[in-house]
Amino acid sequence: MTATIGAEAPAVPPPPPPTIPATTPATTPVTTPVTTPQMPPLPGPLEAGWHGSKVCVVLNENARVRALRCTFPPGVGHERHFHAAHWGYIIAGSTMKVTSATGTVVRELKAGDSWWSDGFAWHEGLNIGKTTGVYIIVEPKLPAE
Repeated sequence: MTATIGAEAPAVPPPPPPTIPATTPATTPVTTPVTTPQMPPLPGPLEAGWHGSKVCVVLNENARVRALRCTFPPGVGHERHFHAAHWGYIIAGSTMKVTSATGTVVRELKAGDSWWSDGFAWHEGLNIGKTTGVYIIVEPKLPAE
C-alpha cells in the first residue's frame, strides 16, 4: 500500500469534554451527601454526632429554612459529615481542630463571628480548647428542581 503525500488523514473525533465532579470546592453548593462506591453516604450536621451522641438540635424548621444549634464541650467533636449551603454564627467560642479534604487546621472561633459557606463535601472537627463552643447553623432549603 502506498501513502499519498499531502493526503488528509482520516478525521479523528475530538476527546469528550472533561466531566465536572458533583462538588467542587467553593464553586458548587453541596445539596446532597457525596458518595463513592467505597464510601457510604455521609450524614448532614444534624445527623452526625460524636460517639453516638447528638451535638446538634433543630431550633426551627419550615419549608424554607432549617436552623440548628450545635454544642461542643471540650473534648467533643463532630464526626465526618457534609454541609449544604449555610450561614453560621458563633454564640460561644472555642478552639476547634477541623479536618477536611484540604487538610487539618486549628481555628480559634470567637463569639459573635459569623460566616457563609456554599457547602462542602465533608469535614470533621474536635474541640481541643478549654471552653464549650456553641454555634448556630442556618440552612436555606433550595426549591425542588
